[in-house]
Amino acid sequence: TTPAKSAGAMAAMRAIVSRLSTPRVAHQASMACSLHTSPALRMGSGIAQHRDSADNTPETYFDFSDENYKRIDKILGKYPSNYKQSGIIPLLDLAQRQNGGWLPVAAMDKVASVVGVAPMRVYEVATFYTMFNREKRGKYFIQLCGTTPCMICGSEDIKQTICDHLGIKDGGTSADGQFTLLEVECLGACANAPMIQLNDDYYECLTPETTIQLLEACKKGTPPPMGKWGSLPMNGQVSCEGPKGKTSLVDGPPAPPPMRDDLKGEVDPASVKAHMHY
Repeated sequence: TTPAKSAGAMAAMRAIVSRLSTPRVAHQASMACSLHTSPALRMGSGIAQHRDSADNTPETYFDFSDENYKRIDKILGKYPSNYKQSGIIPLLDLAQRQNGGWLPVAAMDKVASVVGVAPMRVYEVATFYTMFNREKRGKYFIQLCGTTPCMICGSEDIKQTICDHLGIKDGGTSADGQFTLLEVECLGACANAPMIQLNDDYYECLTPETTIQLLEACKKGTPPPMGKWGSLPMNGQVSCEGPKGKTSLVDGPPAPPPMRDDLKGEVDPASVKAHMHY
């Protein structure tokens, strides 16, 4: 190496060291190094890092039920044996349902063990998708859409009605542990705004009055069943049909191509979960 090149390299190194010693960059470096020791920050619907609690530590016992192990065999049977990690999302969903609607770190560790990956690979998935709850939820998890179409149609009134009737705030759980409310982004039912997702089900075309009726039905353990198309507009309409009922596509969709003999027959929407091994 020539003296000129060595001198140039030393000058570049000094510039880097000088930049890293500035207060702003030093603070950023400190924050990057202390991700797991810094105070828990809230991002979206939950904390950014895991925090041990009495019922949520790596040592807390969790295992799938015998029935769910049968479901796991069916789920992993869809993937090549060397790609079992493809089943992380459905297995996390299975664990969450078994555990009452939330995922303790022990459940994530069990999923990692079943699919044969490092626990961090499962944590990455569980912290990325908002469908996974890493904090306890009530028996009835209310996700209220607050995006523009719902907001214009009265979602703020629906939110206030829920808060007043249950005595909770956004992100909170009722004292009896029955209800958790969380305002979320678009749930894709804009035509029937305002709406909420209650656990797996959509209740649409809400008013403050029908919202209270829905909450009272849930308190009795009898939430209204879903309608013909898998949701329930609370104003009596069918799906997205307007006041005049169905005005288009009256002849139905074109006939589908022939199906295999063993797949013929209609599927009852109520049985979809069973078909998906939920």
